[in-house]
Amino acid sequence: MVQPGFIQDEMDLKLLVLYLMARAAAPITFLQLLDLALCDAGVNYFSLTEAVDHLVETDHLAKDGDLLSITEKGRRNSEICESSLPYSVRMKCDEHLVKLNAVLKRQAQVQTDLTPNGDGTCSVRLYFADESGPLMELKLISPSLTQGQALASRFDRTPAAIYHEIMALLTRHSQEEE
Repeated sequence: MVQPGFIQDEMDLKLLVLYLMARAAAPITFLQLLDLALCDAGVNYFSLTEAVDHLVETDHLAKDGDLLSITEKGRRNSEICESSLPYSVRMKCDEHLVKLNAVLKRQAQVQTDLTPNGDGTCSVRLYFADESGPLMELKLISPSLTQGQALASRFDRTPAAIYHEIMALLTRHSQEEE
C-alpha cells in the first residue's frame, strides 16, 4: 500500500530532514524539526525519530543537548540531492521555515538571563542585537527574583524601545554638559 504524501520511504525522509536543517537559521529541537517535517502526510513521529538518529550516527547532523544542527557533510549532501524532493514539498517547507527562522532570529537578537544570588537579589542580563551585531548588553542587580523576572519580561516585549530610551537618556545628558 502506498502512503499518502510525497515522502514515501526512509531516503525521502532523510532528504527532507537535510533540506530543512540546511535552511534553519540556527540549531533547532527535534520538536521544531517535527513541526517543520509534518508539512507532508508521509511523515510521522516514529519514522522521523529513526531518520534523525541515523543522520546523527552518520555525521550528517550534530546533536548538542536538545539541539540539532546540520554538519558540512549534511549540507553538501543536501545541496546535491535537494532537487529530488518534490517542488510542492519544498515550497511548503520554505513557508514553515520562514516562520521558524523569524522566531530563531529574534531569540538570537533578544536575550535575557536571570541568576539568583545568595543574598536574595537577582542578577539580570539584557542583550539586544540587530543584523550587524550586538547593540546593548546590560547587567543589573534586582532586589528580588520576582522583580528581575518582571524586568526581563518587559525587556523581552520591547527591547528596541528600551534601547532607544537608554540612548536618549545618555545623549541628553551629554548634550547638556556641552
